[in-house]
Amino acid sequence: MESLTALCDTLFPSIYSSNMIAAATTTTTDDNDDDDAGNTMSTFYKYSASMAGTPERVGGLICERLQHPKKWLIRLSLYLLSTWIGTFVLCGLPSISPSFPYFQRFSQISHNKREQILLSWSFSFFHLLRMLFKSIKLLIPLVFFSQVDDKNENLTWKAIGYPGPDPAALKRQTQTCRLPKTLYARIKDDDDDVFEDEQDCKEEHLFGPLYRGLINLGLPRDIVADSLRQLGFPVFIRHRKNVNSSLHSSPSTPSLVIKCDAVVVGSGSGGGVAAGVLAKAGYKVLVLEKGNYFARNNLSLLEGPSMDQMYLGGGMLASDDMGVVVLAGSTVGGGSTINWSASIKTPQHVINEWSESYDLELFDSKLYKEALDVVCEKMGVQSDIHEEGFNNAVLRRGCEELGYPVNTIPRNSAPDHYCGWCCFGCKDGRKKGTCETWLMDLVNSGNGAVLPGCEAIKVLHKRKKGKDRRTAAGVAFGFEYNGMKDLCVVESKVTIVACGALSTPALLKASGLRNANIGKHLHLHPVTMAWGYFPDAPDSSMAWPEEQKKSYEGGIMTAMSTVVANFNKSGYGAVIQTPALHPGMFSGLMPWISGADIKRRMCRFSRTAHVFALARDRGSGTVHSPSSINYRMDAEDEKNLQEGLEKTLRILAAAGAEEIGTHHSTGKCLNVKKVSFHEFERFVKEESARPLRDLRGQICSAHQMGSCRMGVNPKESVVNQMGETWEVEGLFVADTSVFPTALGVNPMVTVQAIAYCTAQSVVDRLRRTKSHY
Repeated sequence: MESLTALCDTLFPSIYSSNMIAAATTTTTDDNDDDDAGNTMSTFYKYSASMAGTPERVGGLICERLQHPKKWLIRLSLYLLSTWIGTFVLCGLPSISPSFPYFQRFSQISHNKREQILLSWSFSFFHLLRMLFKSIKLLIPLVFFSQVDDKNENLTWKAIGYPGPDPAALKRQTQTCRLPKTLYARIKDDDDDVFEDEQDCKEEHLFGPLYRGLINLGLPRDIVADSLRQLGFPVFIRHRKNVNSSLHSSPSTPSLVIKCDAVVVGSGSGGGVAAGVLAKAGYKVLVLEKGNYFARNNLSLLEGPSMDQMYLGGGMLASDDMGVVVLAGSTVGGGSTINWSASIKTPQHVINEWSESYDLELFDSKLYKEALDVVCEKMGVQSDIHEEGFNNAVLRRGCEELGYPVNTIPRNSAPDHYCGWCCFGCKDGRKKGTCETWLMDLVNSGNGAVLPGCEAIKVLHKRKKGKDRRTAAGVAFGFEYNGMKDLCVVESKVTIVACGALSTPALLKASGLRNANIGKHLHLHPVTMAWGYFPDAPDSSMAWPEEQKKSYEGGIMTAMSTVVANFNKSGYGAVIQTPALHPGMFSGLMPWISGADIKRRMCRFSRTAHVFALARDRGSGTVHSPSSINYRMDAEDEKNLQEGLEKTLRILAAAGAEEIGTHHSTGKCLNVKKVSFHEFERFVKEESARPLRDLRGQICSAHQMGSCRMGVNPKESVVNQMGETWEVEGLFVADTSVFPTALGVNPMVTVQAIAYCTAQSVVDRLRRTKSHY
């Protein structure tokens, strides 16, 4: 802890320089008077990580939450830094004191020398030291700026111009809670279904639209069984004499056995669609979800708690070498609950490639075209915008100034949905993820139930007489009951796995499948970003984007450029879009060259736009589990990202940014207003040409696909065109893992369309069976 505290305070020290504080105060956009702004900024600069309790929180995360094959590197390094000899090994000559005893522990070294040491790690010849720097550089800032106190506040937010949770959403929530009771009565939805009474409407408001189909496994088994039976599921309880016997549960001795027509593992854009289609067709469907359910009313919209509760691995996943930071959803609704609304149909050149080069007739079929239309209609996909947010306005203006193509992104939200917090769930339900669409169909049909907080352990399968392949028989899943692990079994006629491209391979392998392609061919859509600072003008009426606009507000994705996408050639290039970055992620990605510099950059947070290039990657990796991802970017993909990065820098400058830069460890930036054309060109070419595979830059991924790809033979693929595995009959996969290649655009519509087609195959199979449960 002594070493960790020293590291935290090296990144975020107490700074008492009046000149720095005064300079930062002039850049703040706080509406308070000068004295109040000065006091706020002074507090921020003097506020260190240890004063905020960050080291203790980071230590807890490392011990209890962080899952990474190289976690030992952090533990070992912290131990070595707590000894003088270990400090000398890791830090070299800067750790030597001019006075006896000369050798020091890391915590005893002066602050300036500690900063020098950390910088040397970021550029070290030794890969492990660069990896160590990247790990602490991502983790500590994320915690420092996203941690909250008992009042759900963070002392840094006021200084950087960040309000915390969406004020507009909180205001709407307060107003809704005060609505007269008479407004709850008899409300009609689009399907003319009528709530029977006021109580139903109140419960939906308090507990979310899925409340009638949610099963709380934390309740006593008899209550759980009765809830399932009321929904039409046969349930058998295995009573135990010993209360501790759940510790010895196995698939052969489960505490509960539930029967249904279909069990779906995962509730995101794949599993949610499959479950909704099957339930509406009249089949009994049980959905197992590892994450928890957060009703609109229970969303905190706080970055730290939301990432911990709604993202896989608490939002702290990365490839084995720390080369790629990976974000994936882990909550009811999966990625559709926390994604950025982009709803782009499968590009025609991708359809052509999959149907012609991979001989997959599905993608050129009438069924797939129908599926694309059906899922878009279900989500209310449209392209109108009433007001564009900060980042997207910058992207659009920059492209228009340069003559680059720029398109409006279709979205599954309304034209006036001006919300930058949807990456933490949609507070008003106007972003139509599966919780608001397909899972609603499941619940409203009366044929389905969702079991949150349970993790599938293995798919059960058995061999039937006269058949070469084994047949899926259900799923064994575990959950926590009274502080202990318990196990249940779902017996089903068909099993659909939709855990996502990071988790599905591990489940299939744990279930005994041996196909060599499982876990391979993983594509990540690698992303690299550039930033531009747009200060408020002395005359607020002259500021652009307008003074009231902030980088964290507005529709997350509304504009996209295909200037380097190569859609008309190879189809492999990069699209240019904008991200959602709140203070924790923003600070973790921005370069760190000193404690003073990162605080200066954070004071500009609310007026710093980010634009990124996303590559359709030819290269691929291997995933063993969500915490074990092996991925190294292909040289061609790196080149495409470098071309995209060059364009993003030009876009930001053309849009009017005063200062531009990238996320490279050098931290170089350029004041566009004060340099010549030749200096600008040199900067753009040098920064965009820097290597992206050496851990000195920052690569991110929010799309994972291809790890159980679809194909026409088992030597090259895991599932056939119906989504059924080659090895086990009646076992289907319906998530992004079945993509034959990387997609090149946001995958939500494509995975929903594939899942819709797979669900039709499942319906055909179930129709051939004798009866429903």
